[in-house]
Amino acid sequence: MILNLRVDHKIADIQSMEVISKEIDELFANLHEKYSIGEYVEISTCNRKEYYIHNDYIPEDEELLSHENMSIVIDYGQSAVMHLLRMTSGLESMIVGEDQILGQVKDAKHKAIKNRHCGKVLDLIFTKSIHVGRVVRNKTNINKGSVSIGSAAIDLAEKHIGCLDDKSVLVIGAGKMGKLVAKALAEKDLNAIFVANRTFYVAVELAKDLGGEAILFNDLEKYLATADLVISATSAPHPIITKERLLGIDMDYEDIMMVDIANPRDISDDVSDLGVKSFNIDDLREIADENTSRRLKEFGEAENIINNEFVLLKESFKIMSIDELLGNLRASMEEIREHETQKANAKLVDVDGSAKVLDNLTNSIVNKIFYDISKKVKEAAKEENEDIIAACEYIFN
Repeated sequence: MILNLRVDHKIADIQSMEVISKEIDELFANLHEKYSIGEYVEISTCNRKEYYIHNDYIPEDEELLSHENMSIVIDYGQSAVMHLLRMTSGLESMIVGEDQILGQVKDAKHKAIKNRHCGKVLDLIFTKSIHVGRVVRNKTNINKGSVSIGSAAIDLAEKHIGCLDDKSVLVIGAGKMGKLVAKALAEKDLNAIFVANRTFYVAVELAKDLGGEAILFNDLEKYLATADLVISATSAPHPIITKERLLGIDMDYEDIMMVDIANPRDISDDVSDLGVKSFNIDDLREIADENTSRRLKEFGEAENIINNEFVLLKESFKIMSIDELLGNLRASMEEIREHETQKANAKLVDVDGSAKVLDNLTNSIVNKIFYDISKKVKEAAKEENEDIIAACEYIFN
């Protein structure tokens, strides 16, 4: 059983996603406790939360999966796998074709491997999905001139406050999302750019790349007072900019724009009570729709690639399903070979390495016999010829 639990930007706004993500975590924890799930990969980004699960037995009528929240998507089997292939190809992203999701999926897989809960089934699926994501980007124009969440945030800012030339910009957070923002800002002729991060040396590195200035996190108030634009993308579990915090700063609230691309959110809703122009990931949808309309013609070719690769993946699963049978068959042959070789060696006088010659001979015989058997059984698996596989299991016990 392959299972996908998810919520994403297509079915939930950022506020709902924060709540539903916790529900999905709880649902997964309950499944894990009940079924001792051995294989799973968790993907968590600014606009999606997903679990991919492989377990020998989780019934589709499992009561835990009969949830009332229609914003939690549950896919099984081929549907779950196809969603992953489409996602890594950039077709399920808010910013269609963006490259960041490919790296996020790779990171999620590596984390699962490191923590020893990515087995051979999910390893095969995720390896294939990453390969598909690369092929789609190499063979189509889905990501040509692609924008990221970071550059979409800059586009949104320019729509509301005009050209950013001569503006003072404060970037809060120097992680992956902060770097995407910085990359987009690097093309602007800014008056000043400041980077704040809880780990100061990380802010220093990013500011250096931008020709900007790193600031201490504790000095945020000072730079909020003079900023024209604030873009926040930290991994903090709670808001770092609130109405209460801003009230303690001597500043013109109506002159500042804030864009929050974090999940959970960095900027609380109540800052707009002060006249602050405040936006979050949901407000990027207009930019995302414009991007999608430019890439619609690439969808067909991308989906053809995905469908063809999915066929190859299914063939890989068929081969995997009989690997244990072939392994047992080979082990049985090897046991017989070693036993008969030992009997023959006992009757021979080892002259000029005759025992070694005999061992090589018997090993070669087994290899040649097993090669044809292995080839035929794999062909039967690809063709879904269950009779041949069952006969092989029966004949070789």
